[in-house]
Formats: sequence, C-alpha cells, structure tokens
Amino acid sequence: MSTERSELDIAREKEERERREAEEASRQQDQEEEQAKKKVEALEDDPPQDLGEWPDGKAKYETFGGPEHLTSYDEAATAKLGPSDVRHLEDGSVEVGGEKVDNPDEYKGEPIPGGPTDPNAADETKDREQKREELDE
Repeated sequence: MSTERSELDIAREKEERERREAEEASRQQDQEEEQAKKKVEALEDDPPQDLGEWPDGKAKYETFGGPEHLTSYDEAATAKLGPSDVRHLEDGSVEVGGEKVDNPDEYKGEPIPGGPTDPNAADETKDREQKREELDE
C-alpha cells in the first residue's frame, strides 16, 4: 500500500507543478500584452510616419484605442489619423463626408517607395489598366 500511496503523491505533485507552470505562463503572457498595449498607447498622440519606427513583437498586433469593438474609429485615438469618411475615387478626386474636396492632394500620403504612385520608381511599374490589357491578350 505504501507503494500506491507514493505513486499517488507523485501524480499529485506532478499535477500541482504543471498547474503552477501554467499559471506562471499565463501571468507572463498577460505582462507581455500589457507592455505591448503601453507601447501603442505611447504612440497614439504622435504616430510615426515611417513604418520602420512602428513597434514590433506583440505591440505590432495592438490597435489604437484598444480592440475595435469597444469604440468607433471617430471616438478612439484612430481619429487622430484622419477622418473616417474619406473616399478616394477612381478619377483622382477625393470626397469627405460625401462632398468633393477642392484639394485632393491634402488627403494623399507619400507614395510607397517603388510602388505604382512613386514618381521615382522604374518605368517598369504598370498601372492596373495596363496589367488588365496584358492579361486579356
């Protein structure tokens, strides 16, 4: 019987050790998530313009103002990024709140280096229409 008792004690000790390890892992994960949220909160007032300046790790997956379902775009820190009702139309014009703006360039960001709107990109860059025509041929 003493053998059974010691095997039972060993099993309980193992179970208790696994439970403590799981709790510690959970605490560590919570701390990492909290640190990630603080990194993003620090950026809310003055978000970086360069993608290389954005945080990495878990903070990369955090959103301004917390999870999306808690507040709308216009109520949270994301409102500082610009109006939510901006629409870029195919003809190059821009609408805000359903009305065309006088200067659409005010609502356009810097072109992505090497992208289709980059004036310094190689001439090999093709617009969508050119690509469609090639595919149709």
